[in-house]
Amino acid sequence: MDPLSRTARLTGALYLGLAITGMLGFLLIRPQVFTTGDSAVVLEALAGNLPLARVGLLLELGIVVTQVLTALWFFKLFRGVNAFAAGALATLGLMNAVAILGSAASLSTAIQLTEGGGADAAVQVGLLVPLSNGFWAAGVVFFGAWLIPMGTLVLQSGYAWRWIGWALIVGGIGYITSIVLDTLAPDATALVSILTIPATVGEFSILLYLLIRGVHSRA
Repeated sequence: MDPLSRTARLTGALYLGLAITGMLGFLLIRPQVFTTGDSAVVLEALAGNLPLARVGLLLELGIVVTQVLTALWFFKLFRGVNAFAAGALATLGLMNAVAILGSAASLSTAIQLTEGGGADAAVQVGLLVPLSNGFWAAGVVFFGAWLIPMGTLVLQSGYAWRWIGWALIVGGIGYITSIVLDTLAPDATALVSILTIPATVGEFSILLYLLIRGVHSRA
């Protein structure tokens, strides 16, 4: 296997790790443990699921690690194509990792306060869990934005099918648009969901392409 294909497959494997930790941690465990609402309800949900909360925290840290590594390996893969775009891709990915790290710090503190108890635990935990959600909301901006240079680099490099590059660019724009719409019109959930579909298609397509094929033969 040539070095370029090896780098591409490793990038795909790291991206897969990011997808797995994200789906397990954010989509599966977080809704069960780190709920929103009244402070007493938030504390009760966390106190009743502390073992699962610790697993969720580990997965959150796993998201940070795999996001950092994926961003760095994307830079390694594309730096010879367009150094500026590859740098932008890596920077946006690392910014998202920093946001998720802030979320993990908030959850870690919430778990410690829940274990320690105390008269103010409910109030403090009731603030830390929404703060964690806020970090995720901020990180989504960077996670959507990094798809745009990623798609641009796919088009410029010829490493993968061109439609994947366009799906990533449209998905990135759709992601950012959905964030604006969700902020200004929180009730427009159906349209927000539709706008993120191209991003999902583009992400899983480039992930599987890099992991299975490496780079296109013409590259």
